Amino acid sequence: MPMPTDTASAQTITLRRPDDWHVHLRDGAMLAAVVPWTARQFARAIVMPNLSLPVTTAEMASAYRERILAALPPGAAFTPLMTCYLTDATDPTGLRAGFAEGVFTAAKLYPAHATTNAAQGVTDVALIRPALKAMEEIGMPLLVHGEVTDPAVDVFDREAVFIERVMTGLVRDYPGLKIVFEHITTADAVGFVDGCGPLVAATITPQHLHINRNAMFAGGLRPHAYCLPVAKREVHRLALRSAATSGSPKYFLGTDSAPHARGAKEADCGCAGIFNAPYALESYAAVFEEEGALGLLEGFASEHGPRFYGLPLNEGQIVLERGDNLVPAELDAGQTRIVPFHAGQTLGWRVREAR
Repeated sequence: MPMPTDTASAQTITLRRPDDWHVHLRDGAMLAAVVPWTARQFARAIVMPNLSLPVTTAEMASAYRERILAALPPGAAFTPLMTCYLTDATDPTGLRAGFAEGVFTAAKLYPAHATTNAAQGVTDVALIRPALKAMEEIGMPLLVHGEVTDPAVDVFDREAVFIERVMTGLVRDYPGLKIVFEHITTADAVGFVDGCGPLVAATITPQHLHINRNAMFAGGLRPHAYCLPVAKREVHRLALRSAATSGSPKYFLGTDSAPHARGAKEADCGCAGIFNAPYALESYAAVFEEEGALGLLEGFASEHGPRFYGLPLNEGQIVLERGDNLVPAELDAGQTRIVPFHAGQTLGWRVREAR
């Protein structure tokens, strides 16, 4: 799909309809409140399985998919792509069956206790070798939350140490396994992904392109800038921006949009997660424009992901137009309120239409 000849001065940008390759939609009332925001911009999304009761079987994934579809606004054209939450006891037979039936698109590796609802995650990758071997054989992608949980490792170093302790071994031991290094946050991760073959890719969130770790401490503690993995130093943010806007097919859009009620964020032990779904594409567009790479936004948002997953490109389009787009201080989420990413800021792009 051709881009405007001069994207730097274009007043509108028409993109192939994008996909979100990493999103948290939650469940119940929160699901009903947030899924319209994702469906408004994206045709498909890889849905994370870390509910309070993790999605560990094809039956659970099918039921969750039905709840997502039931929560969509009338007429919404959106396809949730379901994932399996890996545990120490994951049955390779169930993975094979769920993938063959089209229920599972991928499986997610959470190191135990690494993030929200990860208590039942994997304690040692050695315990899931049969599952990983099965996934390699059938072409089922492995999605990795890449942080160690060793308390002796500084929180800002957990991604880099994970590469050394886990990721290097995964790529070596399963050379035919498709791996997505999710929501990367460091120059170390960019270097690792660049140095691997075509079966290793990564998602990048809008927040990690916009903020560094100073955002959590600007004039006081800022809980709405806290997510996992946490934002890192400026050198890492710049490396991520370079990777996202490079045109490399190894990098694609994954918001990691993770809604929490305002009260749960502004607590003495606030939840990790940034809710960026309402203005995700506008947020990415701001970065690509700042980097002089608007012409590469469509590849990152709409093409690299489906090609890596072996899925068809979307036929629809979405149109962005220039104009002030004031992000509200908070959004209604049924019986609670959520603070969105960029709250109180004015973005320079807005979605005019999706078709």
